Amino acid sequence: MIHNIRFREFVYEDEDLDELKQAILNIFPDAEIEVEEAEGMTENKILILSGVIDKKRQTKEFFNKLLELDDEILDKLVDDLDRKVDENGNLFLRLSKEDAVDEKMTIVDSGDSIHLKIKIAAYPAKKDVAIKKLKEAIE
Repeated sequence: MIHNIRFREFVYEDEDLDELKQAILNIFPDAEIEVEEAEGMTENKILILSGVIDKKRQTKEFFNKLLELDDEILDKLVDDLDRKVDENGNLFLRLSKEDAVDEKMTIVDSGDSIHLKIKIAAYPAKKDVAIKKLKEAIE
């Protein structure tokens, strides 16, 4: 169902790096997290945590966690698929950083979040094929 998942999270100076690394590990227990330093517009230091999940067992575990969300949330996700899937069959999701720290997975549309780019296994790799596969799997 999923080829790979790329994640990215921004950690600002006033945030706890270890806590936000743990937030990622709460979603992806076996993740290898890379840390990159960047500078914000106001010259404050920002750390970018990123990595790729590409083992079938790990991507399947993530998708199963996603399917455990409330029906109302999954219905909204299905309704938003046209907006959240690109022409190459990538699903873009944001997860609440705060909730991930508390070991909960919450999809959000904006704000400070963990950004996910999920490559859907769709042949051919096109938007409409990926959306159809996702709808079938969710419903």
